[in-house]
Order: sequence, then structure tokens, then C-alpha cells
Amino acid sequence: MNKRFDLALQDLYAGIGSWRIWLLLSWQDIRLRYRRSQIGPFWLTISMAITVYSMGFLYGHLFKMDLTYYFPFLASGFLTWSLISITITESTNSLIEAGCYIKQIKLPYVVFILRVVTRNVIIFFHNILAIIPIMIYCHIPFGWHVLAVFIGVFIIAVNGVIYGFIFGLLGARFRDIEKIVISLIQVIFFVTPVMWAPRILPEKYKFIADYNPFTHYIDLIRAPLMGTLPSFDNYAITLGYAAIGLCFMVWIFSRSRHRIIYWL
Repeated sequence: MNKRFDLALQDLYAGIGSWRIWLLLSWQDIRLRYRRSQIGPFWLTISMAITVYSMGFLYGHLFKMDLTYYFPFLASGFLTWSLISITITESTNSLIEAGCYIKQIKLPYVVFILRVVTRNVIIFFHNILAIIPIMIYCHIPFGWHVLAVFIGVFIIAVNGVIYGFIFGLLGARFRDIEKIVISLIQVIFFVTPVMWAPRILPEKYKFIADYNPFTHYIDLIRAPLMGTLPSFDNYAITLGYAAIGLCFMVWIFSRSRHRIIYWL
């Protein structure tokens, strides 16, 4: 058991150190997806802008909220949710999709999770351009607090690698996991304050937002983009989940590492 644990740790260290490989693979994925396109991945930015602007105008009036508050609230929340949800769903199938590499080349397994997370982080920074006109229109101040966005993205990326690896391992072993995760993500979207603000909830239902871990992940990026800093609770809870997930990831990886190749 100790030998398996040591091999698992060595695989993780080697994967993180192979940054040239997963960075190249993630960039290549984006290039292949948009080859022969004149504006490439900026199609995602245009799509994000159309979605946010139309939803912001519609739901802002439905919820009877000040648009100068609701537009940046929705845009920052939707932007962050896209990063989180797509990373989770794609990670679930990441090892299966990388089966051709795994069967032919000896690479650390975590490389293929880092590939997915890095790809989505790059797309996130493309999409963030869609929120800049909203920040200007709504007079959101640009200050040092905006740099907290990078800290938030880093924490989300770390959690994405940890939990993405767990889902990737489970997805390789049980092919139904991908469908289950996609279904759950759709449900979680509606109970997470992405489109709606927690302050509109009645007092007895505040727990829906307060005890939802995704609320804290979203606030890591939403708060700086709305002119404030994330709270201590946001950082403490998200880093706490990362620590718990890391322990579970190392445990499950050490037990299943030698079986992964047979699952693909």
C-alpha cells in the first residue's frame, strides 16, 4: 500500500512538473476547435456577451432590480459558473478522451486533467472581455481589488484539478458518471446565486445560498469584478474544500492508479 501511495505522489509531482506538455495540449485543443475560423475562440466571447446582455436585460426587469447592479452581478456570476461547470463536466470524461495517449505514451495521468483545466482557464480570460463594457457602463471602479480575480481563478483551478481528477477516475471506471454529473450540474445551477441575488430570498430560505459551496467559488471572482474583495469565508471555505479534496484524491488515486489502463 505504501508503494502505491508513493507511486501516486510521484505521478502527481511529475504531472505538475510537465507543464510544457499540458499547456501545449490545452492550447492545441483550442486551436483545433477553431481552426479555419477568422476570429477563433473569440466566438465564445461573442456568445457569452449575447447571452449575458440579453439575460441581464430580461431577468433584471423580471426581478425588478437596478440594472446597474444586476448586469455586473449576472455577468460575473455567469462567467464564473461557465468556468466551473465546464471544467467539471469535461474532467469527468478527460481520461477516456485521452485513452489514445495513455495507451501509447507513458505520461502522468494528472497531465490530462491539467490539460482540461488550463484550456478552460484560457477560455475564461477570453470571455472576461465580455464583461468589460458592462463594468464601464455600470461605473464599476477599476482598482487593486481587480487583481483578486487572478487569485480566485487560481483557487478555482486548483479545486478543478483536484475534483476533476476524482471525477475523471470515477468517470473512467463508471461510464454513467458523466451523465450523472451533467444532470446534477443543471440542477445546481438553479439553486446557486448565478442569475438571482441571495438578498431576494426570504430569511428562512437564506441557507440555500449560505450553505451552497458554489456560492463561495463564484464570489471569488464576482466580488472583485463588482468593486469589492471576496470575504474571508470565501477563501477559507474554498481552500478548505481543496484540502479535503486533495486528501481524497491522493487516496483514491493510490488505490486505482494501476487499474486505470484497464478501464479505458
